[in-house]
Amino acid sequence: MSSFSTYIIGFIILVIGLALAAYLLNVPAMWIAVGVVVLIGIGVLMATSRTKPRDPPVA
Repeated sequence: MSSFSTYIIGFIILVIGLALAAYLLNVPAMWIAVGVVVLIGIGVLMATSRTKPRDPPVA
């Protein structure tokens, strides 16, 4: 499994936990959905930037 996949899976588990906590705090479902979409977008951006291969040094 690539490091990108591992990062995304961990981030999705985090988002699910946060969404469940928001639900238990009686946050409206529309705002939970908006938060989930935004967090997934941020997670993909972070995973892409952290796991991209480094450029080889120019010799």
